Amino acid sequence: MTGFSSPRRRRKLHRSTAPYVFAFYMSAIMALLMCLVITAANGGIDENYLKNVIKAYQLAMPVGFVCVLIVRPMVIHLVTLTVSS
Repeated sequence: MTGFSSPRRRRKLHRSTAPYVFAFYMSAIMALLMCLVITAANGGIDENYLKNVIKAYQLAMPVGFVCVLIVRPMVIHLVTLTVSS
């Protein structure tokens, strides 16, 4: 069946979006992990734990996304200085 695309095949974003996709995933994962840990450390794990994590995450994720976009060039430069080519 040449010419037919697989039903499992998905469209992908253009490679020029890679820095933004990376920043999105990195900030989403790191913000969630930090919210889980900091919420537990500050308030303990009780019946309101997940509600408090989600509340913190609503602020932390967009802030983390912007921060990753801002510091990305500096981090790339630091890696270039630190790792041999």
